This record gives sequence, structure tokens and C-alpha cells, in this order.
Amino acid sequence: MNDDAREAQVLEAVVTLVDSLLDDFDVVELLTDLTERCATLLDVASAGLLLADSRRQLHVMAATSERTEELELFQLQADEGPCLDCYLSGRPVSIADLGDADGRWPQFVPAAREAGFASVHALPMRAAGSVFGALGLFGTRSGGLNDADLLVGRTLAHVASVAIVQEHAPTPDVVFPHLRSVLASRTVVEQAKGFLRERLDVTVGEAFQLLRRYARESGRHLTDIARELLSERATRPALVDALARLASADDLPD
Repeated sequence: MNDDAREAQVLEAVVTLVDSLLDDFDVVELLTDLTERCATLLDVASAGLLLADSRRQLHVMAATSERTEELELFQLQADEGPCLDCYLSGRPVSIADLGDADGRWPQFVPAAREAGFASVHALPMRAAGSVFGALGLFGTRSGGLNDADLLVGRTLAHVASVAIVQEHAPTPDVVFPHLRSVLASRTVVEQAKGFLRERLDVTVGEAFQLLRRYARESGRHLTDIARELLSERATRPALVDALARLASADDLPD
């Protein structure tokens, strides 16, 4: 891809994401879309986003795949990795070759290699001078990010930050209530994924794709679909039937 074509692709992605911020949007869906854009636009294979709560505990908010989500969770369990270092320092972290980081992250590096990754990067998310999350970028081959990729990555991290604190002055008193709300939305979606896994005999990844596709086709929010599935007994059977029909109509991506 030449420079002009890539620049046009980057601008299209940013404009699309900003357009979403100016309209009624679902934060879980937008952040998931943003991580997918990272994998498409940057020289990485996948991306994940970690968000802190008011106790400064990080949580997985979005990821491009189950493999990436599991690695992000492993960072939190092992209490080490690029996203944690990025969040704590407030500075980008870039490791072009994981072989150089064995001593730095003795538990994370073997797990990342086993997952098929060879390079890792992380960019801070911030507002009002406070870091409240990190965008993790994972490559399947060794190599650093060039200046253009770093600029695109920072831009997408800023878009994610705006999505969380939009329409409010970015002060800590405003940011953390929004973080609690966003994290609660993600919890509802995770519970709905588990429910569909058991009810429809699909994988967790397939359950998430079902929820996303149904939300898009029905013009509703992903989180609202998940909440209805969990709490609305009267409409739940019809919703499950609709999701089951969607699952049988086409193969779902992992």
C-alpha cells in the first residue's frame, strides 16, 4: 500500500470513529471497533485496551480476539507486561523483539510467545493529566513501530479517551464515574457472552460476534441487547431465538 492510500485509510477510520462520537453510540462496540482498526492500520496483528477503575485496578475493556484478550488478562494476573508498565509510567512502551524482555517480564514473555507474538507496544490513555488505561499492540513478527504508526496509534488512543469522557470536562471527578459506568457495561456484555455460550453451544468469541451482529442489524446498542438478554425474562426467549437463527444462518468469525 502506498503512502497516499494508507493516509486515506487512516483518515477514513478516524473520521468514522469521530462521527460515532458525535452521534448516539455504544462505548463497548466503539472501543472494540477501535482495536480492530489498530490491527488493520498499524504494523501489528492485534490490539487490546485496558481501563482502570477508581481503585487504579486495570480491566480488559476490548480486544480484537480471544487470544489477545487472554494475554491482556494474563498481564493483570501476573502483574507484569507492557500495558501495566505503560499505565504506571504514563509513557509509551515499545519492545521490537520480545527476546530482549525476558528479564523485564519473566512470566509475560513466555505467555506472549506461546500466543504467537514476537513484539509488543503500549500507548497510554489519559485525560485531565491522569492516565486511566493503556492501548496494547501485539505483533507476530519482530520490529518496532515507525513514527507514522506511533502517530496513528496515539490518535486512536485519544479517540478512545474521548469516547469515555465525552461531553464532560475532563476532571478526575467526572472521569472516574464514567469509568465505572463503562466497566459495568463491559461486565454485562461478558455475562451475556457466557449465557449464549451455554444456551446456544457456541464459543465465547462466537457469542460476542452474535451480539455485535444482532445489535448492528437491529439498530440497537450492543450493551442494551446484552442487558435485555440477562434481565428481561418476558422478551428473552424471542431474543434467544433470533440470535439462534442468526448463528445458524452464517458462519461466525472467531
